[in-house]
Amino acid sequence: MSLTRRDFARSTAITGAGVALAGSVGALATAPNALASYDTGSAGDEAADARHGVGYGPLVPDPKGILALPAGFEYRIITYSGRTKLESGEFTPSNHDGTATFDGPRGTTLLVNNHELKGPRSKWKYPVPLTEGLVYDPAAAGGCTVVEVRPDGRVAEWVGIAGTSTNCAGGRTPWGTWLTCEENSDKAGLNGMTKDHGYVFEVDPSDRRANRDPKPLKFFGRYDHEAVVIDPKRGHAYLTEDAAAPNGLFFRWTPPRGFEYGHGKFRELADDAGVLQAPKCYDSGGRFVDDLSRATKTGTVYGVDWVDVPDRDARTTPVRKQFGDGEVTRARKLEGMWWGDGGAYIVSSYAREESPVQHDGQVWFYDPRRRTLTLKVLLGVNPDPSEDGAFDGPDNTTVSPYGGIVLAEDGEGVSHLFGATESGRTYPIARNELNVGTEEEPEYSEFAGVTFSPDGRTLYANIQDPGILLAITGPWKRQRR
Repeated sequence: MSLTRRDFARSTAITGAGVALAGSVGALATAPNALASYDTGSAGDEAADARHGVGYGPLVPDPKGILALPAGFEYRIITYSGRTKLESGEFTPSNHDGTATFDGPRGTTLLVNNHELKGPRSKWKYPVPLTEGLVYDPAAAGGCTVVEVRPDGRVAEWVGIAGTSTNCAGGRTPWGTWLTCEENSDKAGLNGMTKDHGYVFEVDPSDRRANRDPKPLKFFGRYDHEAVVIDPKRGHAYLTEDAAAPNGLFFRWTPPRGFEYGHGKFRELADDAGVLQAPKCYDSGGRFVDDLSRATKTGTVYGVDWVDVPDRDARTTPVRKQFGDGEVTRARKLEGMWWGDGGAYIVSSYAREESPVQHDGQVWFYDPRRRTLTLKVLLGVNPDPSEDGAFDGPDNTTVSPYGGIVLAEDGEGVSHLFGATESGRTYPIARNELNVGTEEEPEYSEFAGVTFSPDGRTLYANIQDPGILLAITGPWKRQRR
């Protein structure tokens, strides 16, 4: 049933524009760096926050030059591209990105780790090895590895899928598999590719045989995929697209009637199974919203209708270009996504001149029951990314078992992992201190793949360049409202 503009305007009339609906999740604001507030914070601010139950205090520089953490926390390197090796003897591939964790056998933790490698294999020193039976396109460099962390600390790693392109984010399924997303839509014959790209693939960390003969899940569409989540109650899949000119889209896929999720079930579906749709949003006055950057206040609520995608495989026209002005709602750099609190947290990394309102990051919450998008986090444009303090360019995200969300920074200058509480504070968790540039022009790679272990005791995260998977432990605590 369509949520009409009149219905949404009537349901929000008592709240007024820009105010969250009654009963919705509390807004996650961004102090000290909310829109129009450019304080960069300080160690004193961080310590004061920690005394009041927010965050963990100032970050302590790392003598090893890798990861600054609050006092009492420590990290361990799990995999390191070009240094650690797979079971087969090849080096760990580079460019770590999206990651999820799973309970493994005999007390182990399993992780599926994306490797965001674009284009032909000859471009990369450490591509994902072409393991027999696990290759989609032998010309492509990307894919996933599966990492097993054992209770005694030993680590094993093997290939989950190879021959895919630009494996960026993805999503964990309720039945314990990983959906890896290609953020690249090269067709066969372009950039050396032998098959079409721009698809989602399923990787099972617990069953190596299930990953043989990789099959693209074409019913999710062919475009520059970023992330995907599954609604465990209603069965919908939600997906993000990281693209511009025009800006990308947030999608909903509805499975065929009677479809039952589970291991191997996606392989049984036809390429055109289900319905793929893009959003059309309205504000509380019933006015169409062309781009999510229109929102200027946390707590802004938009109603969402869904519009069918004409040609999901984009045979002649990219999916996002199949819609004209006024037909769908777009957003700049739609990135990570995570299911929690009965809905999907969705990141828009930043917006500049190509978007209606400039910002350095948004996090939206889609409530499938109300069919609303609520702005939870809004980062103002960082005036000086080279200075530590303010946060910009969030990318991957996860819901924290200790309250709120954790975000991996992919902005300019200094790079952080940071948290956002349920009631309006942001706080640092880690800072990347590995300089991959020069002393004169330092450069710090983005964080990615932020995710907690199944028991909540370990926060895993990646430094994308050169490709390091880290395990962070310490005195985690519930973040107070």
